[in-house]
Amino acid sequence: MATERILIIAAPPTAVADHRRPFVVSSPAALSDYWALTKPEVNFLIAIATFTGFYLGFPGPLVRFPWLLLVHTLLGTLLVASGTGTLNQYIERRFDAQMRRTARRPLASGRLKPSVVLWFGIALSATGSIYLAVAVNALASVLSILTLVSYLFLYTPLKRKTPLSVLVGAFPGAAPPLIGWASATGKLSLEAWLLYVILFLWQFPHFMAIAWMYREDYDRAGYFVLPQGQAKARFVTLQTILPLLALLPLSILPVSSQPPGLLYSVAALLLGLGFFYYGSQFVLQRSNRAARRLLVASIVYLPSLFLLMILLNCGKRMATLFRF
Repeated sequence: MATERILIIAAPPTAVADHRRPFVVSSPAALSDYWALTKPEVNFLIAIATFTGFYLGFPGPLVRFPWLLLVHTLLGTLLVASGTGTLNQYIERRFDAQMRRTARRPLASGRLKPSVVLWFGIALSATGSIYLAVAVNALASVLSILTLVSYLFLYTPLKRKTPLSVLVGAFPGAAPPLIGWASATGKLSLEAWLLYVILFLWQFPHFMAIAWMYREDYDRAGYFVLPQGQAKARFVTLQTILPLLALLPLSILPVSSQPPGLLYSVAALLLGLGFFYYGSQFVLQRSNRAARRLLVASIVYLPSLFLLMILLNCGKRMATLFRF
């Protein structure tokens, strides 16, 4: 998923790693550079989506909830995600240096050596995938590897070739709930794929907001995330409105064997309508201000919807626990 924060303050000159020895940090500022490579803002949403898939997928009662397995799942998934984000910055380092929003990244700005970043990303990715295979299960590990490969070797190069890269990137971007569900159950059910589709669709308005705000940056670096000319407005409109319309009915479908109930359906529908409102304002105004509001709305919408699902599921499990 593509949510990233603009770094305003440049790191001080002391934020330099020792290039003679990989992973040796010479100052706390350098340590923050390695942390920035992992894209923690993106990982936060990945952790929420993975947790949601795990919690909703676990079939047993709350008293038997496997907290340790959940920790293993989140740790392994975040290691792979961090490695993917690091390797993505390695691949795109020359282009990141040409964009204002990414020029201050540790690698693009020259604060870290490319070879160090490459091995750091490989180490994180390999450790995470092996950890999932050993501590969780093979399916979760395979899903994480497929996500990494498709993101780095399909989506990343396609960004410089065609706006259809947005569609391609949405496939690996929606994988976290599948990894969580597979970790809890060892298989993927229809409900797991429903979570996948919701996250898949959510990415389009989310990324359209980002792409519009930084369209000049993307053009300067040679990224074709949006079409040129008059097709740009039509592309943005379709990629924003159609997924938002699809999310409205999908968000109230049951992610369990029982119907969601009126309270959940109303709350999910209100969330969806709010998200749709900001999306419609964006396509009508096509301004940076409207795009930023849509971006904020997308970041609020997804965790809120997943929280509703978790609360609904928790309430049903509690009712079952105290049923006589």
